[in-house]
This record gives sequence, structure tokens and C-alpha cells, in this order.
Amino acid sequence: MTFFGLSTQFSCATIAALRSHWAGFAPAAGFAIAFALAVSNPITPAQADTTANSPRRGPVTNLPLPRFVSLKGDEGNARRGPSLSHRIDWVFKHAGMPLRITAEHGHWRRVEDRDGAGGWVHYSLLSGVRMVIVEDDMTELHARPEVQSPVVALAEMGALARLGDCTRTWCEISAEDADGWVPKEKIWGVTPDEIRD
Repeated sequence: MTFFGLSTQFSCATIAALRSHWAGFAPAAGFAIAFALAVSNPITPAQADTTANSPRRGPVTNLPLPRFVSLKGDEGNARRGPSLSHRIDWVFKHAGMPLRITAEHGHWRRVEDRDGAGGWVHYSLLSGVRMVIVEDDMTELHARPEVQSPVVALAEMGALARLGDCTRTWCEISAEDADGWVPKEKIWGVTPDEIRD
């Protein structure tokens, strides 16, 4: 049986809450504008259902939001806004760390880690290679996506692994010389309804 583990490392460049892009927006004015738009452009129930069930798409890439990527290099600065002039709030310090993209603006992507920390990162620092973090200590990797199948490896909490195929409830992951199946709830870096083959 194989055992693998690799703790993720983060460093906080500065501790400060992320500012809202709407910090200066007056709520009363916002409500009045929203109300006026709703009255002038009413949405039918059919349209509402379509909008609610449609996946959100990024305005730059037209890819789904949120979605998962990974950190390409050993270090990536997460800034307060989408430009080099914004202050660095976090520095991600582990190649392959899975990150969730929640917004897009030009060449910048707003990302967060499994704890919700993050900021705006230049797209060149990100990779489409799918990685996950093991959430529980001594997580069992099975030979097949079944609880009764043999355990082929153990992974410690915080270990990084490459994401393979996924069913509705299981995902295949690999790291070092280990390869096996784990329940989705044991890893971070994949959506609950995601299926991969």
C-alpha cells in the first residue's frame, strides 16, 4: 500500500478584507435603477426558468463560472483588483494548487482557494491542469469506485493529486506512484455534479 502526502503552503502578503467593487454604490439608487429596469423589461416565468438553469459564463472566455484551474508555477500573487497597480493580498506558494475562478476581467481572473482566500491573478499564472486537495487525513484510495473494493493507497490531509475520471460520487486521483478512487466529498477541486471521463 502506498502513502503520499504533500502539504500546501500559503503566505499572507497582507491581511486585509477584499474591497467590494460596489463599495461606493448607493443602495437606494441601486434599488431604484433595478426597479425601473424590472418594470420596463419584465421577465416571463419561462425566461426566469431558463435564466436560473443556465450556467453562468465568463465575459472574457465564455467558459463556465465558477470553474477550477491550478497554479502553474511555484508562486502567484493574488491582488485586490484586476491590475498590477492593485495591492497584493495573498501569495500562493505551491505549484499545482487547485483554485476556483469566480470572475474574469481582461487578462485577470478572480480566484479563491479551498478556504476562500484569494484575489485577482493574471491568467498566465494559471493552468488548465486539474488538481485536487485531499480534505481528510488518511484518505483511502480504492482500486475501483466502490467502498468494498481494495484500498491501494492512503493520502494525508492537504496532499495534492491530479484529477482523473469522475462519476457522480467518485473521482480517480493520482500522485507520486499512487492511483485510486476516492469519494468526491474527500477532495476539493471538483464540483459535486461534475462528471469526467
